[in-house]
Amino acid sequence: MHPMLTIAVKAARRAANIIQRASNNLDLIRAEQKQHNDFVSDVDRAAEAAIIDMIRDAYPKHAILAEESGGASLSDAEYLWIIDPLDGTTNFLHGYPQYCVSIALAHKGQIQQAVVYDPNRNDLFTASKGGGAFLNDRRIRVSKRISLADSLISTGFPYTDVSYLDQYLAMFADMIRKTAGVRREGSAALDLCYVASGRVDGYWELNLKSWDIAAGSLIAQEAGAIVTDVFGEQGWLESGDVVAANPKVLAQMLHTLAPHVR
Repeated sequence: MHPMLTIAVKAARRAANIIQRASNNLDLIRAEQKQHNDFVSDVDRAAEAAIIDMIRDAYPKHAILAEESGGASLSDAEYLWIIDPLDGTTNFLHGYPQYCVSIALAHKGQIQQAVVYDPNRNDLFTASKGGGAFLNDRRIRVSKRISLADSLISTGFPYTDVSYLDQYLAMFADMIRKTAGVRREGSAALDLCYVASGRVDGYWELNLKSWDIAAGSLIAQEAGAIVTDVFGEQGWLESGDVVAANPKVLAQMLHTLAPHVR
């Protein structure tokens, strides 16, 4: 395992320990609303601090972009750690066991290392660029399904900015009609990892942040997925509009979404 990936794994596990200890006493957690349906808790902040402390100890000159404390951008630094200490905060606060720690490292604007850790299932997803994707040290690959009609697709509903809700609902309706099913679990990082491991056959979502998808996108790509925006182009890390699947399913997803893209 690459030394930088090793640090990321250790940091993710340390953050997860904080999160899981807190999950035993949800009624004691202090949470506040950053904007409509967007919450942050003292657990998010504590987990993020633990990750940042470990990274800074190992790589003091590297830049950091984290959900709660902000930081640099992809163009600002040679090395940039992109951190979501608790992807799925709303799930966590309700005791719904679908959340994770997500950590990625970009070098010169390209994601090179990625860790997504689900403490509820003890699922550790990792990837190094060019080195494949792994779940608990076992190599993973995207599904081999070739028909969208046979595919299980995951997505994420608009929750903070509902200005594009009608556009999304039109996409959602067409995807329901043309697939074997659509699921919404509430963690973009895990959705991408589920594409990587073949648990779902494709995924799309709009208006995400870079920390939501940086790590999961590399894991999906290293497992054989193609990741694009809704136009089939790159730039999804900046726009936050993302589609991921194996090449055959991706083409059919993009065709289904195309009438609703603006």
